[in-house]
Amino acid sequence: MQKCAYFDDYFGPGWPDPSELAPYFVTDAGRRRAFGDDNDSWHLRVIGLEGTEHLPQFNGRVDLVLTIVGSIRHGVLLCHQKWGPNGIGHYSKGNLLKLREYVETKHGDLEPMGFFIPFEAAWKAIEEFMEKDGVLPKSIPWIAVPDIPPGTFRGPMERRR
Repeated sequence: MQKCAYFDDYFGPGWPDPSELAPYFVTDAGRRRAFGDDNDSWHLRVIGLEGTEHLPQFNGRVDLVLTIVGSIRHGVLLCHQKWGPNGIGHYSKGNLLKLREYVETKHGDLEPMGFFIPFEAAWKAIEEFMEKDGVLPKSIPWIAVPDIPPGTFRGPMERRR
């Protein structure tokens, strides 16, 4: 199993120490640095879960990505996507009454506001994800991709379902 990450200044193999990531979620200065100016999307990856590291991608290997999208005003959207046999995606479950309201990311994507959760809750989930080597965190509620109502994602993003 290989871990890799892209978060602010950290890009490469392994994951940053949790103490390096915590300030991005628990302090205003950290939030502004990670999600305020140029970028607002980061990720942590696991390649070759469940003893499948030796298998080719898309041919039996199980990979996982935790995508982290932050908004100073709205909080954090987490997407836990498992690829491979029995793979499934989950989104952090915020206020689902806001699924038809959107947050525009720095890349121009429109993300449903109903998937955004408070920074502190997102940090607990990210920390748990790291501690448990990618297991879907239990510290926050999630919604599985098949349970997301049709029409939640706008335009070509609807294909995520």
